[in-house]
Amino acid sequence: MQRRFIQCDVFTAVPGRGNGLAVVLDADGLDTEAMQRFAVWTNLAETAFLLPPSDPALADYRVRIFTTTRELPFAGHPTLGSCAAWLHAGGVPKDASLIRQECAIGIVEIDRSGAIPAFVAPPTRIEALEPQALTEALDALRVDPADVVRTARLTNGPVWIAIELRDADAVLAADATGASFPDERGIGLIGPHGPGGPADFEVRMIDIWHGVKEDPITGSLNAALARWMEAEGRLPEAYTVAQGTRIGRLGRVHVRRDGAGRVLVGGETQILIEGTLTL
Repeated sequence: MQRRFIQCDVFTAVPGRGNGLAVVLDADGLDTEAMQRFAVWTNLAETAFLLPPSDPALADYRVRIFTTTRELPFAGHPTLGSCAAWLHAGGVPKDASLIRQECAIGIVEIDRSGAIPAFVAPPTRIEALEPQALTEALDALRVDPADVVRTARLTNGPVWIAIELRDADAVLAADATGASFPDERGIGLIGPHGPGGPADFEVRMIDIWHGVKEDPITGSLNAALARWMEAEGRLPEAYTVAQGTRIGRLGRVHVRRDGAGRVLVGGETQILIEGTLTL
């Protein structure tokens, strides 16, 4: 069956330097097995499948998000990329300034009132990080414990081992080459840039769900980190994050609070390919 298809690049102003996403626009009739099989074929970090919402009064569309190994309840760059692809393909929202996307964790709102589209960061559970988990992460990434500022276990769909380091240089120096872990996990590193840096913070996500590798730009991790800052009373009004630097990407994530008290995580999306596929 012929289906409309878009491939886009998310969280970047430069096509080909962000985080790639495949979007199947007409996913009706595809079962879970077919979606997973196609996600394996694209071999991208995530592939999104758009469907009619369960309740048209509550959402503009529904999305299912797959990695090459499993379905995700929520992810940031597929949220912004799916929204951009849906609009590019002619989707008409009920509210021009606010898209409501249905996914496995519920309704995620995407604010379009500003210069850069941004999703509302979902609630995040914040827990103390176990000493053993911290030790394993630091050893695997060759990080000096003296560089650690604070840590937490964050859950906003995915579960993150979050480690804040003294500065961006310490984040960029972390080395996952040859690392091994006894189980699946995602490690998020964050550290501030100094004055005149490319962004306010540097973030890296070491992906242990698909073997040890680095994710280019991670919206859900940045959302969890922002909620962590908010819970501790240290969230700036607005800041930018550079991510993907070590692997040649120019990822930029824009985080801000709005007048309604929401935490918004935004980024640009570039449409690279559109057409049809047989699936």
